[in-house]
Amino acid sequence: MIRIKNKQYNILGGFLGWMWFALIVIPIYYIVVTSLRDQSEIYSENPLSLPKHFTFDAYGRVFANDFLRYIGNTLFVTVVTVALILLVTVMAAYAITRRADAGTRAIYKVIITGLAIPMQATIIPVYYLIIQMGLYDTLWAIILPSVGFAIPITVMILCNFLRDIPQSLFEAMEVDGATEWKIMWRLAIPMIKPAIITVSIYDALQVWNGFLFPLILTQSSTNRVITLSLWAFQGQFTVDIPGILAAVVVSVIPILTAYIIGRKQMVAGLTAGFSK
Repeated sequence: MIRIKNKQYNILGGFLGWMWFALIVIPIYYIVVTSLRDQSEIYSENPLSLPKHFTFDAYGRVFANDFLRYIGNTLFVTVVTVALILLVTVMAAYAITRRADAGTRAIYKVIITGLAIPMQATIIPVYYLIIQMGLYDTLWAIILPSVGFAIPITVMILCNFLRDIPQSLFEAMEVDGATEWKIMWRLAIPMIKPAIITVSIYDALQVWNGFLFPLILTQSSTNRVITLSLWAFQGQFTVDIPGILAAVVVSVIPILTAYIIGRKQMVAGLTAGFSK
């Protein structure tokens, strides 16, 4: 650390900060620039230089390979999964925090135990369960396991937010004759809106970028999602690198837009709700 005219400069911290910034920006720059190259320039030009001839042919090939179908499938899986997660976890978290007895505490401990179970360790039982349910090679084969593995972390976050709501507010509504359903919808849910937005974005990111469940539990191209659609640009002897990276750019845009819109609420949700 260097002091110059009553100012302290952390040289090492600044250097490490710029290194971290470069590690993030350079891959993004490479992906975008390469998606605008012609296939013939991939190996003949500096990978970090600007293309000699900008072309959007790779993006044309992306949309010519049923990419809109893959986006639609991924959007359907993501929206339905997040909706089911919120439907289950909001009510579960409310019941756990409102009924602080031994039974609900035991249920909460069982749910949180799910955080210690890796997804990869259960893929074979999940596969056989999906087969027995007759859901193999359907979008529901992706949705249901995704909901199950998202419940523990979502319940934990929502419970911590609900515990921070003053008990006097619940008692005031009870005195006014409000039912538990009315208290949940009129008081609890509006008070934990930042937490709901936080878990919605977090769970949507996990589902949108999910690869294991689509790989194991689906097969046909009609049920293919974005993470598997990149295979369409890989042949037996060649790989369409601009096409793959163009598909990556297009697939990132929807979820990045959702993150930008809800980033303030997400930051608030990640930094609050854990004071008790």
